[in-house]
Amino acid sequence: METINLDMEMAGVAGSGPQHERADAAANRRLILQTAASLFQEHGVAPVTMAEIAAAAGVGKGTLYRRYDNKAELALALMDSQTAEYQNSVLARLRQFYEENTPYLDQIDDFLDATVHFTGSNLPLLCAVQAGGLLEESHQHSRPYHWQYQTISGLLERAAAAGEIDSSLDIPYLADALLSPLRADLFRYEREIRGFSLARISSGLRSLVHALAAP
Repeated sequence: METINLDMEMAGVAGSGPQHERADAAANRRLILQTAASLFQEHGVAPVTMAEIAAAAGVGKGTLYRRYDNKAELALALMDSQTAEYQNSVLARLRQFYEENTPYLDQIDDFLDATVHFTGSNLPLLCAVQAGGLLEESHQHSRPYHWQYQTISGLLERAAAAGEIDSSLDIPYLADALLSPLRADLFRYEREIRGFSLARISSGLRSLVHALAAP
């Protein structure tokens, strides 16, 4: 059975629905999310269908699909609280690093470690999100990948400007290359087939960052 990090009360968190949502629509949203969370926890994310979620929640398929076009969007909604917590934690650390004048390569090191643990905690949901195409940077719902890319590419650009890495390096490519092992499908392979621990994945990925250091 998959280990799924689901907050069973996440249906009420800010960001899960429109700011001026009707009471009945809000109630349906909470019911759908709570039902999906329970089914995912019991059966895993992949085997559960949208039809099963609608039936278990006691709502029509039309009601479900008006809110979420597919299971990927529903899985993304279930991650709202975890994603917000992860991003806020990273931003707080980056503000601290700025105040302490921490080297940018060390900031990237810390960011990647936090991202490894975020990915590990939400892997089944992230796999569903990726399967639905919502992790592609061009997609309007590309959280959290787009934010991760913007963060690490910005840190790499600052590292290059500060002379910590060679300024001739291809930053857009490097940003993608460092994030690629954190894509859900490859991360799942590393965890379930290769048997890598989170600590090993984090250590290996961060060693690549420090290999970029300028002589």
